[in-house]
Amino acid sequence: MDLVYIENMNERELALITGASSGIGWEFASILAAKNTDLVLTSRSTTKLINLKTTLESEYDIKVWIYPKDLSIPDASLEIHDYLKENNLKPTILINNAGFGDYGLFHQADWEKTEMMINLNILSLTHLTRLIGEDMVQRNSGRILNVASTAAFQPGPLMSVYYATKAYVLSFSEGIANEWKDFGVTVTALCPGATTSNFAEAAEATESKIFKNKKLPTSREVAEHGIKAMFKGEVVSIHGFINAALVTSVRFTPRSIIRKIVRNIQEKNKP
Repeated sequence: MDLVYIENMNERELALITGASSGIGWEFASILAAKNTDLVLTSRSTTKLINLKTTLESEYDIKVWIYPKDLSIPDASLEIHDYLKENNLKPTILINNAGFGDYGLFHQADWEKTEMMINLNILSLTHLTRLIGEDMVQRNSGRILNVASTAAFQPGPLMSVYYATKAYVLSFSEGIANEWKDFGVTVTALCPGATTSNFAEAAEATESKIFKNKKLPTSREVAEHGIKAMFKGEVVSIHGFINAALVTSVRFTPRSIIRKIVRNIQEKNKP
């Protein structure tokens, strides 16, 4: 289902946000709408996107386009890019927020779900960044925010593939940030820790020590931090002082110890 405006774009900012229908993605959209930024929003849920579009357009003087799509499907990023071109939409901001995790031993995981996670967290993010980023490079301006994680800085037993995908996002973002700095395009990797959102439920990790009975930052707090970092042109931005300290400590701790620590905090509390 495509809801499209006929009139041409004006000169103000236009942000494309993936995974926009809930959690941090929803907050990204709300924050940018308040900054008078027009939006193109995509996620799997048509209903949630319509509700978000209605809410933001009623509260702010902006335009919102929605494109419901499952980005874990091959060529989904290309379809989104084609949709943008067909409707003369030229994002000045790209926020790659869509992603999910999975909890448990790797050999017991459902392979279809694992493959979808890799496709969404890595393949679609990379392809969309290439498609939108190339347009930005040609215009010599643009901002890209890729949502990585503090998980990117170490291996993650019991969520091994998820941690590995976020390590990719971090490394990839740093690499192209350097490549594109001379073309007026900034690339920021946002690295939040555990956050109050629907991530833990989707990953079936609500009983993990990292989430259970913890006072976690809200999706709004993480999104606000990420937007500020993006506009400042930071390359890597870690949300929260404690998270930043822990990430720094990883550099000076033997990998064998890091693996044991992460395994311990990922374990579910015993009854």
